[in-house]
Amino acid sequence: MKKILIVDDAAFMRLTIRNMLEKNSYEIVGEATNGNYRIVDEIRNDVIFRKFNLMERNYPFSRKFHVIFCRNVMIYFADETKNEVINKFYNMLEPGGYLFIGHTESIPRSVTGFQYVMPSVYRKE
Repeated sequence: MKKILIVDDAAFMRLTIRNMLEKNSYEIVGEATNGNYRIVDEIRNDVIFRKFNLMERNYPFSRKFHVIFCRNVMIYFADETKNEVINKFYNMLEPGGYLFIGHTESIPRSVTGFQYVMPSVYRKE
């Protein structure tokens, strides 16, 4: 069972998500009114929508995730804080898991083990 954490307003990045879901044979069920994709309940049941403080020492999750969405959040953080959060995300992902960030954000490759996939998408090896 795959687990997904979404840390923003739960808006999916349409093209990137579509490609990821199609490569993994997930079914997409139409588009919502705001133009974002809505996925089948089977997958939605594995998604955790939760508000919590990214600055907490330990995140309140007992299992690791396969995908984390954190869009347009870290742009407000100082570099040191941003790097701490990125490394917490890295530790919360399963190997091969993906981190999706906002298009205006980037991750310095020198401070993390994430591999760049495409703009806004990083993968844990």
